[in-house]
Amino acid sequence: MLPRSRIPAVTATAPAGAPSATGTALPSTTCRGTWATWAATCTVPVSPQVGRLWDWPGMGPWGSHSRCDTPCVSPAATSTPNCCQQHSEEVCESCVVKTTLTAENAVEANKLSNNYKFGFKKWKSHVTARPWEDRSEIVKELYSDLNVIRASGGSTLTCGNVLYLLLFGWWLSLLYVLVAAVMFITVMGAPYGRLCWDLAGYFLWPFGKVIQKVEVPKSHQACETGVGESSALLGGATPLRWRPGCWLGTGYWHRASTAVWLCLGFPLLALAHGLVCVTAWLLIVLIPVAKLSARATSRVLPLPPERVLIRRLRMTEVPLEGEVILCCYRAANPYYYKYAVDGINVFAVNLLPLVLVTLVLGYVDSPNHLTGSAVKFTLALLSIMPLSYYIGMAIASISAQSNFAVGAVVNATFGSITELTFYITALIKGSREGNRCYAEVVKSALTGTLVGCVLFVPGLCMVIGGIRHQEQRFNSRSAGVSSALLFLSVGGVFAPTLFSKVYGKLVCGECHNVTQNPLGHYLCHNCHFDLMDNNGTLYYSHVQPLVYTVSILLPAAYLIGLFFTLKTHTHIYDIHISDCHSKCPQMSRLQGWLLSLLWSVPHVSALSPVPGHHHSAVVHWSRWRALVILLLSTLCMSACADLATEHISPILTNSTISQYFIGVTVLAMVPELPEIVNGIQFALQNNLSLSIEIGNCIAVQVCMLQIPILVLFTIFYPTNFTLVFSDLHVYASMFSVVLMNYIFMDGKCDYFQGTVLVMVYFILLAVYFFAPSPSGC
Repeated sequence: MLPRSRIPAVTATAPAGAPSATGTALPSTTCRGTWATWAATCTVPVSPQVGRLWDWPGMGPWGSHSRCDTPCVSPAATSTPNCCQQHSEEVCESCVVKTTLTAENAVEANKLSNNYKFGFKKWKSHVTARPWEDRSEIVKELYSDLNVIRASGGSTLTCGNVLYLLLFGWWLSLLYVLVAAVMFITVMGAPYGRLCWDLAGYFLWPFGKVIQKVEVPKSHQACETGVGESSALLGGATPLRWRPGCWLGTGYWHRASTAVWLCLGFPLLALAHGLVCVTAWLLIVLIPVAKLSARATSRVLPLPPERVLIRRLRMTEVPLEGEVILCCYRAANPYYYKYAVDGINVFAVNLLPLVLVTLVLGYVDSPNHLTGSAVKFTLALLSIMPLSYYIGMAIASISAQSNFAVGAVVNATFGSITELTFYITALIKGSREGNRCYAEVVKSALTGTLVGCVLFVPGLCMVIGGIRHQEQRFNSRSAGVSSALLFLSVGGVFAPTLFSKVYGKLVCGECHNVTQNPLGHYLCHNCHFDLMDNNGTLYYSHVQPLVYTVSILLPAAYLIGLFFTLKTHTHIYDIHISDCHSKCPQMSRLQGWLLSLLWSVPHVSALSPVPGHHHSAVVHWSRWRALVILLLSTLCMSACADLATEHISPILTNSTISQYFIGVTVLAMVPELPEIVNGIQFALQNNLSLSIEIGNCIAVQVCMLQIPILVLFTIFYPTNFTLVFSDLHVYASMFSVVLMNYIFMDGKCDYFQGTVLVMVYFILLAVYFFAPSPSGC
């Protein structure tokens, strides 16, 4: 460690919106001070290289900066004199935005840094297994087996337990009583009859009871060997079912009673428990009941009856002898929405069978004998949600375990595969049928995705995040880059539409003379600008070249944006990743900051090498496994999109709702539901920057990647798709982008601003709902 005399003074820059350790946003300021006192209190190596702009320890992630006009708060003093009087405005504006994040390992650090890279998919869930000791007690309880006896936690009479009694307990108990009667009738199965009678009382209300696997009493062992003893290992009188008749020279699986049990009792009970397990698992909050049934089927029912002991916990005054098999306290837990299987959220796991059902029904029942087109369309659309989740997790896993070039290629290739798959299949079907309605639906879906990601996604995140945090701040500079690209992309996408409005010929379907005067007023219907007048000279000579030019310029602007944010101006997303563990608890935040500063790579640093606290990465999906899942999910996505477009025609034809509304709502927002969930989770953690970036990045990709790809596709496969939108799409998109830019101007927001965005989105949906169907539908 350097002597204190060699420790330089440091300029501390606290950007606007820097939350403190308690979550309160601190205003920006520039203050002079030294940190020799703090650096000397922890055993942290110090280098002269630390004399640079730095974040005050304990302030957490910072999202933006603004004019500094109030004193900052440091660990050494509560406030310092205002410093902006001594520094020019340029000094305050040059404050660098820094965000310090914590990660358990290098793979997670890479994933976190990818979240802040423009053009990369933002992913909230972990791609590696979290260390067990770092998890909260609530999460540990979710993954625990039902074989742990805890101290009394109050009454077992809860709403979840009563729900179990009403849904499963009564009929499961009745089934055990019937099986017990059958076992008693067979005489040889009497031991199992007594066991089923006891289990009937247990499964009627299993809470506060324990099932043990005990050792066979000596009396029973002696019975089988011919030696007579009567004492039991657990003390007291020997239970009656421990004194069955002896089958000399036979083992458990060779007993006559076992054969009767396996033929008459076990299959029926296993089927019932399987039904309970599947139903409870699908309900998610009742997953403890699913674990209870699965454990009973696999661990209790196969045991000999003399080795099963059921007790009430209140009767247990000494440590129980024998292995505890089942011990359940409550049937429902609302936190099971966090539950994951091999890193996959339980909702995605439960929706995966829906994909199989959709594919089987769609391709096996082609004549619609079993279900109609509406059901198949709904199933295909719902199947897109879990597939989008798997594609997103596969992309995040591959990017986190690969270098920047591989991650960029994977994100650029598969980042928009969900939407493009549906759009292309719809255009192909419309071209084959000669139906222009499919092209109009695709345009509505593109506009709906743009408007929804600009208004609804950030607005909903602001509202939900604002309920927990009074005011949230975000990186206004990064949001400004996305806003500029949005203005550019919207202008480019709608340039051919504005061109056609100026130079196109207005053609109307029918006109009526209102005044009955040849020179009077005419009322016309179904008017549109005709671009094919004079054999399409205007379209082929002017509009189509403009479309191709725009389709080239927009991806070029997107690449320039990538180069700007990822290469030349990476300080906009100045991210530092550090380990959250420390040997000095009272100075853990300062030590983590110092270590991340000393060993960080500029702009995006790796984990801090804290000996003894570095966790090796145990990835959920390896790169090859993630690649296979990515390809399979993409293939299933193509099949589901094909089924959705195959069965959407009756809905478009017979529905009384405008096709505009169907496109901007269902077709546009359902594939984006996993992204919306990610944005909400980021907002709840007071990380609104990523919530906003999720919506902005999707909107930018729609205009700068998806639409040019569709235009390129129409060159090789002619369709009815032209880059000329209706007036409603143009006005809705431009108004949304302008309003979003106005809301994001100051770098801070609350739930009221989010409510404004959501309400404007609903107003636009109402406009689309009452709008007449587009021409050709």
